[in-house]
Amino acid sequence: MKVLGPILGLETSCDETAAAIYDGQHGLRAHVLHSQAAMHAEYGGVVPELAARDHVGRIQALVAAVLKQAGLHAADLDGIAYTAGPGLIGALLVGGAFAAGLAQSLDLPLIPIHHLEGHLLAPMLESPRPEFPFVALLVSGGHTMLARVDGVGQYEILGETLDDAAGEAFDKTAKALGLPYPGGPELAKLAARGNSGVFRFARPMTDRPGLDFSFSGLKTAVLTQLKPDFDDQAKADLARAFEEAVTDTLAIKCERALDATGLSSLIVAGGVGANRRLRERLKLATDRRRAALYFPRPEFCTDNAAMIAYAGWARLSAGESARGLPARARWPLQELRAPGVADPAVPV
Repeated sequence: MKVLGPILGLETSCDETAAAIYDGQHGLRAHVLHSQAAMHAEYGGVVPELAARDHVGRIQALVAAVLKQAGLHAADLDGIAYTAGPGLIGALLVGGAFAAGLAQSLDLPLIPIHHLEGHLLAPMLESPRPEFPFVALLVSGGHTMLARVDGVGQYEILGETLDDAAGEAFDKTAKALGLPYPGGPELAKLAARGNSGVFRFARPMTDRPGLDFSFSGLKTAVLTQLKPDFDDQAKADLARAFEEAVTDTLAIKCERALDATGLSSLIVAGGVGANRRLRERLKLATDRRRAALYFPRPEFCTDNAAMIAYAGWARLSAGESARGLPARARWPLQELRAPGVADPAVPV
């Protein structure tokens, strides 16, 4: 593996503008992030055009800030990694264009990173690191999947959601309960005040074999139970039941994945990975199996550039050839290849 100095990572796939610097000797040297949540709250969700425009206005200042935080100059960098997809196309184009221009001006290698690969590798930012192979649960607002991870670029999808992602179900349920945007964390706060057992919902698709998920029916079940005259406590009890159903379902499927693969390590990534009840439920499940459980710290569960910088460093260190890649709003994880192996779906 080649010894590389600092790699700059850029993340602009949705509503966070972020920059980070990672190198193999010092680890994560700096990371900065600006969230657009307050701007989009007025609309109850992300407005793509506003997101892209905000990225344009902030990315240069954030790169300057992360270099200053790390005590580095742009000339000290050994490469630039950026999120090429999947995500909002306008937002992705901002990060990709800035990364390409900076890389060309400094004559640096440029590495496009798959956003989900960044999440899958985020636990590598922590100590101790998980060792390959492991089972990964990626659970966020846009994605819910289980994958076997044998190395960088070596991913086998074991199961995924057939409809709403878990984070999407959290957000839609929060909106129905009248909670502010972004709804997922607000629903978790409300659920913490709820009583267990007042309401109960099915654990979807756990009564049949397989590792796929479905959360749209659970969201509908909550709407059916919700009444106009519910007080705050009744809403908290309902939120508690919903959260328990989601986290139980995720844990049951994770246990099945560990059994099916025979692996003894589980990593959890994505925004819902910061949920306290999910962490507790998965800890019980892995303890029963004497399996190891790994989470990135909460700030690296949600979108961030630290995971992009690490993924870029890992690929460059393993011999990945520098290349540019047009932004891809859709980019199946199955198309990724190990470093140095050409992706047949994408021109090098």
